[in-house]
Amino acid sequence: MASGEVLTVHRGWKDTGKHVWSPFTAPRGKIPYVEFSSSPQQGDALGDSGLIIRALTERGLLPDLNARLGGEERARDLAVRAMLEDRLCFYHARERWVDNYYAMREHIFGAMPYPLRVVVGLLAFRGIQATLHGQGTGRFTAEEMAGFRREIWEGVDALLAASKNKRDKTGSKDDEEGEPFWVLGGEQPTEADATVFGFVVSVLICTAAPDSREVVKGFPVVLEYAERIQDRYFPDYEKWAV
Repeated sequence: MASGEVLTVHRGWKDTGKHVWSPFTAPRGKIPYVEFSSSPQQGDALGDSGLIIRALTERGLLPDLNARLGGEERARDLAVRAMLEDRLCFYHARERWVDNYYAMREHIFGAMPYPLRVVVGLLAFRGIQATLHGQGTGRFTAEEMAGFRREIWEGVDALLAASKNKRDKTGSKDDEEGEPFWVLGGEQPTEADATVFGFVVSVLICTAAPDSREVVKGFPVVLEYAERIQDRYFPDYEKWAV
């Protein structure tokens, strides 16, 4: 980072040491996002996890996690991220904002006075409902949505189980010490791991997604994957209850 430049992460909540419901930095108009600035008064806000990772890498603050990947591995990494960010994300929005609207409203807008919370919540609901209908997710039944969500988490579980089995067979000392294993099965994380971990934690702490939380809690390997990353990289953060 340039001399004197400050990086600020805008999370949306002041709960220090706690994960937030949003699984990843999203496009403009959503949270969280980051701001690069040379002073508190001037800064460049940047959303979207991919763009943020690129910016941090170019500044030398992050290693390029995918630099060592070959073409096939890059495609797998992109496919995992797309499955979650461009598909499961909409399924979660449906579950949270439509199926469990009041729990979502109270969490997102809980700091607002009640009358304003009702109005703003209704505007948000209508906007998200229209987006989901246009995208297609809003056209399915709740039961169909539940099946689609489970299908994706079953796929994530299968990838992580294969990775853990690979680690177990090598008899790695790292595994004995509880070091993380990674979604593509390599010795080091890739960008896909940032996405998978974010989505797992988001589901486990979000009270507006009870069905998804029960689904994820039913996959011990997924829980172990998240717990190992939490213990290794975020030991100062409050862990979710299982």
